Amino acid sequence: MLNYRHLYYFWIVAKEGGFARAADRLDMAIQTISAQVRELEKSLGHQLLKPAGRGVALTEAGQVAFARAELIFQIGQALPQDVSSAATKPTIRLSVGLSDGISKLAAHSLLGPVLDTPDLRLTCHEGEFDQLLGELALHRLDLVLAGQGAPANPNLRLVSDLLVSSAVDWYGPAKWVRRLQAQAFPAVLATLPVLLPTGHSVLRTTLDRWFDDQGLRPNVVGEFEDSALMAVFAAGGLGVFPISRLGGENTSSLRRLRLLGRCDAVQEEIYAIRNRRGEHHPLVQRILSAALHPATPSQ
Repeated sequence: MLNYRHLYYFWIVAKEGGFARAADRLDMAIQTISAQVRELEKSLGHQLLKPAGRGVALTEAGQVAFARAELIFQIGQALPQDVSSAATKPTIRLSVGLSDGISKLAAHSLLGPVLDTPDLRLTCHEGEFDQLLGELALHRLDLVLAGQGAPANPNLRLVSDLLVSSAVDWYGPAKWVRRLQAQAFPAVLATLPVLLPTGHSVLRTTLDRWFDDQGLRPNVVGEFEDSALMAVFAAGGLGVFPISRLGGENTSSLRRLRLLGRCDAVQEEIYAIRNRRGEHHPLVQRILSAALHPATPSQ
């Protein structure tokens, strides 16, 4: 087991740049601190500090150890406040994984029904599909939103639901979207600067097939993993871009953007994947219910 007291002394020496200044800060003898750091180096099997003038500097191994120590002790410093907050104010925690390539604006809309939950502590992780499924299987996530369902694997005990299949619309800034361009959609995509999702996205594969069906070679000037970031660059004038109609309902993100054309032939699918043992999370159930059984607008 790593001796965290030894690691702490090393961390202070590295931050102070020498044993003498570390000894003053800790109100300890230099020899004591030096001995503790040598014990750490011995246990790790590598020299962490080297002489540098009147102080010390980090070796390459020391730089790695120092970076990890920074994380460890920053977490330790935050621990008392986190514990106090948890004890005095109960929170409802929801950890959601967002697969690379899905529309983050659409994901925001799908999570909308729980965002006003009192004392909500929402954590969103973005990552590769397989990585997120592994986290879900280990119960580190409550829900994964992805462009595909989980593969059949009885060992993972995962359940997938198709939450939404949303048509795609194209938007762009006023400098690129005028009446003539809108009338010439989709052929105009061969001449306008086009922003697209990266190859991580299932939607990109669908769009590429649609381009082939239309006989189009789009003028691609940018590729983005994050649909919200793509909208920001489009609003700044970089080009026109596709967005799930569900994500486009968030009109606040589309200020300064105009509708270029609708593309009902292209659909973005988003699945909710959950672990069977954790499928009774009340907020997960609320998200699923809102998406699968939307309320009928009152007349």
